Amino acid sequence: MSLSSGSCILGFLCIGLLGCTPQPQPPSQNTSPTVDGMPATEPLSEAPDQTAVVEGDIWSRLRQADTHYYVLMRHAIAPGTGDPANFQLDDCSTQRNLSETGRTQARRTGDTFRANNVAVKQVFSSEWCRCLETAELMALGPVERLPALNSFFQDRAQEPEQTQQLREFMVSNQDTPGVTVMVTHFVNVGEIAGGGVSSGEMVVMQVNDQNEPEVVDHIEPL
Repeated sequence: MSLSSGSCILGFLCIGLLGCTPQPQPPSQNTSPTVDGMPATEPLSEAPDQTAVVEGDIWSRLRQADTHYYVLMRHAIAPGTGDPANFQLDDCSTQRNLSETGRTQARRTGDTFRANNVAVKQVFSSEWCRCLETAELMALGPVERLPALNSFFQDRAQEPEQTQQLREFMVSNQDTPGVTVMVTHFVNVGEIAGGGVSSGEMVVMQVNDQNEPEVVDHIEPL
């Protein structure tokens, strides 16, 4: 019997009688670690920095306010369309007004500004009661009436002049960094921002280098 044959017989006896197990073989030198079946030639990237995502959102920009931001908000929920035939500007009982849901929405919107530590320099409103009530319930500061924010839903002939007045107002106040909130109507936001909005939705704008108001972002109804 050769020496190699004797070694084999001893190996089988060891496995069968003594419970020995063969020693694992070391990996070949050309084996690479894998991730999902692909060679991992470089360390895995860490998870994205969530802080950067948060700091990049619109609330962070408003909080920092390194320029002048105008937040145009369509008034909170007021069921219906337009105003009654007997509408009078100085009589809220003749107008379409906020529902209780709308009042809750207005308060919640103001709470969100405070929760995000956004300091509001000025609050302007249309002279319509549903806009004034929205602005007052938000409680972000004294509310000033601005006729350029008044609805022209039932008198579209007023649109060009009012939109131009609002544009000029924004341009003339752009130099001081801060946040101005403007509560207005669907038609007003649509003309200056180029798109419709839901009740309570906000469009954030700034004046660009060509002295034109431009949209920065939208904030969905709260």
